[in-house]
Amino acid sequence: MAKKIVVINGHPNKNSFNFGIANAYREGARGSGAELQEIIIADLQFNPNLQFGYEKRTELEPDLLDAWEKIKWADHLVWVHPVWWGGLPAITKGFIDRLFLPGFAFKYRENSVWWDKLLKGKTAHIITTLDQHSWYYRFAYGRPSVNQLKKATLEFCGIKPVKVTYIGVIKTADQKLRDKWLESVRKLGERLR
Repeated sequence: MAKKIVVINGHPNKNSFNFGIANAYREGARGSGAELQEIIIADLQFNPNLQFGYEKRTELEPDLLDAWEKIKWADHLVWVHPVWWGGLPAITKGFIDRLFLPGFAFKYRENSVWWDKLLKGKTAHIITTLDQHSWYYRFAYGRPSVNQLKKATLEFCGIKPVKVTYIGVIKTADQKLRDKWLESVRKLGERLR
């Protein structure tokens, strides 16, 4: 049976290298026979502000409902995003805030500090771009965007394993290096990782 993959692009600029990365991954995965869907967060019409927290539910916009159906459908989630100020772009964080909700992605247990992980059985891969070396991001800053997305969101909701690929230094990379990175990502897609 073909693996079902959704590629979630969290970069707000369609001219970014992140879009090239997402395309390269899809090309590789398509060549290996995977079924693919895509979520381009920048194309979605939704309010990224979780205005009332979990106190009061804000109705989900049609684009978020459609995105959630794709996430439920998928076996494997591939997240492509840049690191900005150590974290996720605001629109990507808003997407997570509005969609990975109690009753959807996890469920609090009554009178308990524990929760049920509602997305068990899914896997993920984070492909993130940096304007610094990945070793520096890890050791100087503790890789906050990865901790947030991998540990505090995806694994919190039961998605495991979550692999991470760092690409950078983007701002100083010439076309030859960018092409090499795209080929590496294409191979990740071929291996369905």
